[in-house]
Amino acid sequence: MRSFLLLRLWLLAVGLLIAGLVAVDTIVPARAEKTHPLLFNTKEAESRRLQPFQKWNGMLERQVNEKKLYDGSCDAKRFNRCHLAEWRALLADLAGKDRRTQIAAVNAFMNKAPYIEDMPNWGVPDYWATPLQFMTKDGDCEDYAIAKFVSLRTLGFTNDELRIAIVDDTNLQVPHAILVVYLDDQALVLDNQIPEVVPSAVIRHYRPIYSINEDTWWLHTAP
Repeated sequence: MRSFLLLRLWLLAVGLLIAGLVAVDTIVPARAEKTHPLLFNTKEAESRRLQPFQKWNGMLERQVNEKKLYDGSCDAKRFNRCHLAEWRALLADLAGKDRRTQIAAVNAFMNKAPYIEDMPNWGVPDYWATPLQFMTKDGDCEDYAIAKFVSLRTLGFTNDELRIAIVDDTNLQVPHAILVVYLDDQALVLDNQIPEVVPSAVIRHYRPIYSINEDTWWLHTAP
């Protein structure tokens, strides 16, 4: 079952990449900016055709629409900024601090949330929650990664410095999601299964399938 699921994820990623590169308007030119270190020493092929990633796109749309809730009253019944006070206070306290301090604090804060599978939490096999939803109902691996992604974007990290990565966890033999932050020529891993932020180079049990941010996704293959 696990091998079949990973194969499906990989084949889906390959098909999406081919479809994106065949379409002339989605071919990605060589980037002029500094390139990042290869994630887990894999080859990377990129595309900006994000339309098929419905769960990711849906989460981004909901997250934008929910920003207005961040300024709500404590008397309101709907979850809002007042109820998100601890998270907002953390981000306010981290503003202006050095980036490694920000990364470590965001990772530790989100990792305190209890883990819960999507089926009992949302009634579907796979659901990508916004930070607001995650802090309301907790979540699984991609929800931790998304909440960290949005937190660091709020603190001023650029989209190009961040990726959600879907990997094969060869220890647990399941697909897994992590956040990758590119800083000082390193790919740093923020993981709900690892207490500390660590460079990807020290992790041996993850094989990336694909990674994604707000405007690009990457297919990862063996070198």
